[in-house]
Amino acid sequence: MDDHIDPTTFGLDDRFAIGQPVPRSEDPVLLRGEGRYSDDVSLPGQAYAVMVRSHHAHGVIRRIDTATARAMPGVLAIYTAADLAAGGIGPLPPRQIMNNRDATPMLSPVRYALATDKVRHVGDAVAVVIGETVAAAKDAAEAVVVDIEPLPAVSEPDQADAPGAPQIYDEVPGNVGLDFHYGDSEAVAAAFARAAHVTRLDLRANRIVVNAMEPRSANAQYDPEREHWTLHIGCQGVFGFRNYIAGVLGVGRDKVRVLTDRVGGSFGMKQPTYPEHFCIMLAARELGRPVKWTDERSGSFVSDTHGRDAQMTAELALDRDGNFLAVRLTGYGNLGATYGAPGPSTRNAVRNTLGVYKTPLIEVNTKCVFTTTTPVGAYRGAGRPEANYYMERLVETAAAEIGIDRVELRRRNHIPPEAMPYKAPNGTTYDSGDFTTLLDKAVALADWDGFAAREEESRTRGRLRGRGISDYLELTGPPGREMGGIRFEPNGDVTIITGTLDYGQGHASPFAQVLATRLGIPFQRIRLLQGDSDELIAGGGTGGSKSMIVSGNAIVKAGDKVVGAGRQIAAHVLEAAAADIEFRGGRFVIIGTDRSVGIMELAAQIHAGLELPPELPQSLDVADIYDGPPSAFPNGCHIAEVEVDPDTGTVDVVRYTFVNDFGVVINPLLVDGQAHGGIVQGIGQALREHTVYDESGQLLTGSYMDYAMPRADDAPLFVHASHPVPATTNPLGAKGCGEAGCAGALPSVMNALIDALSELGIRHIDMPATPERVWQAIRNAARPDRNTRER
Repeated sequence: MDDHIDPTTFGLDDRFAIGQPVPRSEDPVLLRGEGRYSDDVSLPGQAYAVMVRSHHAHGVIRRIDTATARAMPGVLAIYTAADLAAGGIGPLPPRQIMNNRDATPMLSPVRYALATDKVRHVGDAVAVVIGETVAAAKDAAEAVVVDIEPLPAVSEPDQADAPGAPQIYDEVPGNVGLDFHYGDSEAVAAAFARAAHVTRLDLRANRIVVNAMEPRSANAQYDPEREHWTLHIGCQGVFGFRNYIAGVLGVGRDKVRVLTDRVGGSFGMKQPTYPEHFCIMLAARELGRPVKWTDERSGSFVSDTHGRDAQMTAELALDRDGNFLAVRLTGYGNLGATYGAPGPSTRNAVRNTLGVYKTPLIEVNTKCVFTTTTPVGAYRGAGRPEANYYMERLVETAAAEIGIDRVELRRRNHIPPEAMPYKAPNGTTYDSGDFTTLLDKAVALADWDGFAAREEESRTRGRLRGRGISDYLELTGPPGREMGGIRFEPNGDVTIITGTLDYGQGHASPFAQVLATRLGIPFQRIRLLQGDSDELIAGGGTGGSKSMIVSGNAIVKAGDKVVGAGRQIAAHVLEAAAADIEFRGGRFVIIGTDRSVGIMELAAQIHAGLELPPELPQSLDVADIYDGPPSAFPNGCHIAEVEVDPDTGTVDVVRYTFVNDFGVVINPLLVDGQAHGGIVQGIGQALREHTVYDESGQLLTGSYMDYAMPRADDAPLFVHASHPVPATTNPLGAKGCGEAGCAGALPSVMNALIDALSELGIRHIDMPATPERVWQAIRNAARPDRNTRER
């Protein structure tokens, strides 16, 4: 078949074709309140788990006294690290190992589900209480005495590397788990030496609490006869989740089944396994009954992985004509108290900082350090938005410093379409893109030339107005193996089985659109199965904006196999040669005749007992593993306008325009929703959200009384357009869209803010640009020492 799909070829119902804004299949169920989430799973005879967490950020565990708690009514068991070890639960291996600049492996200290010798962040789990009720378990958890000798804490990544900093792990000198380097240092240094101008900024990607709508929850049950666990949990992919858990438990993968139903958001946070999972699995086995655990929001703040948290000095070298010569990042990524996620501030900084620009050289130097804070993991984009933030802040600042129009400077340095495929100096190859056209479309759509009038109108109301551009590009998640399963059910439904996992995106409709387009199957008869590890033979989970690229590719290829098998079976039914059968419009047709059989009719005949010769396929079902296509490069241009109240420091985003290239858009309705959600999260990080620790490592922003989430009125109505340039590396031509909103929002909003404040001489403010920070920066600018930068 052709490499790319033409939906008109198949004569299907156009309402559900690729490119149509089909509503999410699951929404009627959710709107009726019938969604089944992790906490909705209750099993007969279940007990309840409550975690005992450290109130100290750093300290030596001297004693854990559980005697009083064990004697309390309704307490079934209390487990510590020693109990988990006795139960065969081993150390938690790191999920990602990278090499230092000297090619040695990064330092990965041994870590267990429950703290053994020390606690290393507030919220570190030290024990678990199992009770007949949640109340009984809570009361007992409060009665567990944990004697901890406090040690000094360190929260900021640059301070963790400083001389005399508290040593968090004995086996990690200086707290540097990974000393990462990429690039030709000599060539980059030479480019900076010959540059006519160098722009340099100290930039901070502030730490974010993920705040998924659904807190983490799990329910474990154990079958002693089969020596088998079933874990009900919300996660981002059951196949890899199951494999990791089985490894830690020291059992075969066939001894663990992971089931996931609806998931109320994740953004990367529910991807890893957590201490609670192993605690309740041990308890289920030891007690012979299911054990359920559900977090409260206060626990989520200190135990869910956080996002972002990097400090970078970003530098851009330009020649006298404004051409980019090199970009260099030097700084820190905060791992938190465990190995966390080293990728965002290292590999993803390398792969995404260059963006849409033909910059010849890049160098990235990152020290990933341990601190006495909640572990840092992936958060929507996992380094991609930060990388675009670094580059776009540099470009906007360079334009102002050298006096070149910011739009022209971008155009001048764009990778042109005729350069595709373009081999970038970061080791990636861009397959497609039309970056200048997207910029020009966004500028026109945003009424760039009409800004002066809007600025003057804002000034009449005592407001400062600014505009900012983000010309972003990001690399989607790496390719991997994925299951493509298509099963024709006895009741006439058709089930797609694949290992990505919908945790709120809405996979069911677009995946069904792909299959309906490919096979002509009625959209309403298509179901999606992703959340049962026993049904999967492979599965990479969801992350990195690659679900449609990877699972869509698997669905297309599995569909080809269905057609291949169906052609042989149809030839037998129609008494013709297989070579004379063609497939079109959902039917197998004898070429040159009006004799045909529909694919759904053929499946029904098979289920009704159609006898087939043994040399023919015995069904239309497919269950295969496919290698994912290469990563894609979604890109676009976002333009934000903000107003600043100089008396209060309040910043309002008043206009927002974006034009995106997501390749072939399968479902524009869902794509728009993904973009809007990402933009609002980006606005939240830019202007509101901030995770703050004090000197003792206590989290000062541990509730919604202290942590400012973005609200509906923090964002205006969006104006947007699409300029798709199909990817050439996958059969759908898709590029991914899930994380792009953040990548566009962070730089555009912050560039707009600095533009508004530039007349006061303010060159930079760190995220989040809270009213206090903006107000203070304005006051500092009015003083003689106005170059003092408010951090």
